[in-house]
Amino acid sequence: MSTYAEIQAQIAQLQQQAESLRRNELQTVIDDIKAKIVQFDLTARDLGLDGNGGKRGRRAKVRADGASAVRFVGPQGQTWSGFGRQPQWLRDAIAAGKTKEDFAA
Repeated sequence: MSTYAEIQAQIAQLQQQAESLRRNELQTVIDDIKAKIVQFDLTARDLGLDGNGGKRGRRAKVRADGASAVRFVGPQGQTWSGFGRQPQWLRDAIAAGKTKEDFAA
């Protein structure tokens, strides 16, 4: 019969093994997903990731490597595609009286 401590140690060891396997497989999965997004011209909306309640939005321009095109450039060279959460540098600039359009690429 195993003790509670022994089972907890086994669980910790299995969790470490699982995380190691996940890290090893992760880049392959990401590369495959990016390739499919480009191949099928998918948008965040198509994937249910647009965050705007299903409203029709602009389609992100995607480069051949699967990355979104840069639409905004910050004062120190920071970039943002215009999709997802606004970066802190842009939120700070807007709070200081600037507009997104001031940083249009």
